[in-house]
Order: sequence, then structure tokens, then C-alpha cells
Amino acid sequence: MQTHVQYKNANYVANLTAPIDISIPIQVNGVRAWGVSDFSINPVKKGGWIGDVALGSEVNFNNILFNPHAHTTHTECVGHISNEKESINMELSKFFFIAKLITVSPQKQRGDSVITKEIIASKIDETDNVDALIIRTLPNPVNKISKNYSNTNPTYISKEAATYMSKIKINHLLIDLPSVDKEKDGGALSAHKSFWRFPNQTRHGCTITELIYVPNNAPDDIYLLNLQFAPFENDASPSRPLLFKLRKESQ
Repeated sequence: MQTHVQYKNANYVANLTAPIDISIPIQVNGVRAWGVSDFSINPVKKGGWIGDVALGSEVNFNNILFNPHAHTTHTECVGHISNEKESINMELSKFFFIAKLITVSPQKQRGDSVITKEIIASKIDETDNVDALIIRTLPNPVNKISKNYSNTNPTYISKEAATYMSKIKINHLLIDLPSVDKEKDGGALSAHKSFWRFPNQTRHGCTITELIYVPNNAPDDIYLLNLQFAPFENDASPSRPLLFKLRKESQ
């Protein structure tokens, strides 16, 4: 199955049967952050009935306890930092975007690991004309899918870098970190606020997706992005972003 898209006045084809999944599964002993309780999945117990086929039930019937910000790839809207608590399910109504994947080496600054404006600007500018930016940070070991980021002061994005991305009209930002902001910043949330231009010129319909994992065999390039998420009426939802390689159509 193929779809046709236009980018910079040229026609491209994407093979929808060959996605590159950049999400991290929700699983026991999976990725986690922010010091919250571990993800759990347990059968419902009601009277003498247990929702587990292995224990004699007709079906497996589980309760699942997780936090989208801490246990998996998640997509969030401005409701994450707003008194209005906007819902991601109401904020986003389109799900396919032209995206650019870039790989960056963060810069050391006063003991922190930071993605600066200069790093981003060296990889993308307004002439790229894309809706979404996907950031893969180096190093990129596969254990990112099961890492405990709590109290590790992970890499984050500078306020200036987030402002720059907003300026060049990146509407959807995806990154392989637990947050675009510093783990402990006293509640400043400068990257979130700058990206969304919150609160004075708030960019509704724009999203931040955190805790992705981009495999090393996916080259930096332009892709078609399908940003899927569960329809929670919440500021954030577990999500499954898929990338599709683009092939230029023959003239």
C-alpha cells in the first residue's frame, strides 16, 4: 500500500507497509522516569474469579497502571502546563506530517548535557519547510528502551533552541528524552513554554513527543510521520509515532 505526498513542489511516494516504529513499548522493567511507581499489569480479581486464562478464567482481563509521562513514548499538548488542562485528544486532529530526522551530539554546559540553538540551527532551518522535527541524541544505545532516567539529570533542550524551533514553525517535536526540559529546574519549564509560546501567544495544536527511540539504521532524512496516540482526554497520551521513507516519483 502506498500513499503520495508533496514536499517542496515535488511528488513523493511512501510505502505504508514498511513503517519505522520509533515508540517504546509499555512494559514491565521498561523505560521509566520521574521516580514514579513502576508500571504494573495485573488480572482483575472479583470474588473468587481471576481474569487470567492460566488460572482457569475464560479470558485474560487486566488492570493496567501507568503514567504516560514516565513509562512510555507519549505525546503531550499545551494542557501539560496550562490551567485549562487542554486534552491531547481535542488539540490534535491531523495525524500525518512531513518530518525531518536529525541526529545531534549535545553540548556540555556547567555539568549539564544540553541541545543548544546552534546545534539545532546547524541541522534545520526554515527552508526545510517541515511540520515535525525528530531528534535522535548521541550516544544512542538500544538500552534507551529500558533505561531508568529518574534522578540522572538527562540531556535537555535550551530555551533558545525551543524558541528557534517555534520560530521556524516546527509544530511537532519528537525527542528520545524524558523531557525537553531539565529534570530539576524549579518549575521553570522554559523549553515547553518557549516551544508552545505559552502563555501569551499559545500555539494550540502543536505537540511534544518524548521518550521515543530511533533505531540507528534509520538515516537522517525527510520522512512521512504518522503520529498515533490513544484517544485519552488528558494532557498527554501514550503514542506510537511511525516513520515512512519517502521516494521521489519518477518524472
